[in-house]
Amino acid sequence: MFAVVRTGGKQYRVAAGDKIAVEKLAGEAGDTITLGDVLLAGEGDSLSDAGKVSVSAEIIAQAKSEKVVVFKKRRRHNYRRKNGHRQQLTLLRILEVGEGSKKAAAKPAAKKADTSADDAKADAPAKKAPAKKAAAKTADKPEAKKAAPKKTAATKKAPAKKAADKDSGDA
Repeated sequence: MFAVVRTGGKQYRVAAGDKIAVEKLAGEAGDTITLGDVLLAGEGDSLSDAGKVSVSAEIIAQAKSEKVVVFKKRRRHNYRRKNGHRQQLTLLRILEVGEGSKKAAAKPAAKKADTSADDAKADAPAKKAPAKKAAAKTADKPEAKKAAPKKTAATKKAPAKKAADKDSGDA
């Protein structure tokens, strides 16, 4: 079975066992991801409903593509700029293209979300405890006096120029 998937603004025709290089995706080598944006799916000459098909892939490596040299020049203006760019890529091995794999792939992702929620709950009481201590400290102290309202600053008059300063400036 094959599928046409869209990722990173590009479209790829994939089948089980294929290796492709796509724009950088989140994850580390060995992680399994699901490419959810399936545009077309089929087997041989027959096409199937793309909405029911999902593609699961394994990340082989995070890599960089070959360097692209960018050179700018303006004639007769002594303007030259040379730059290089290496695009971040993710190398994928397609594990499965088929119907029903979407449900199986969604469950591990949900488990990861649940574990991160449990970690957040475990951290939350630790963060709340210092706040309670701070509240207890302020309860022990008597209320602080309110600061008096600030007075507006009086405008200063410019000092009068002395006659001696005028004489030295004219000379």
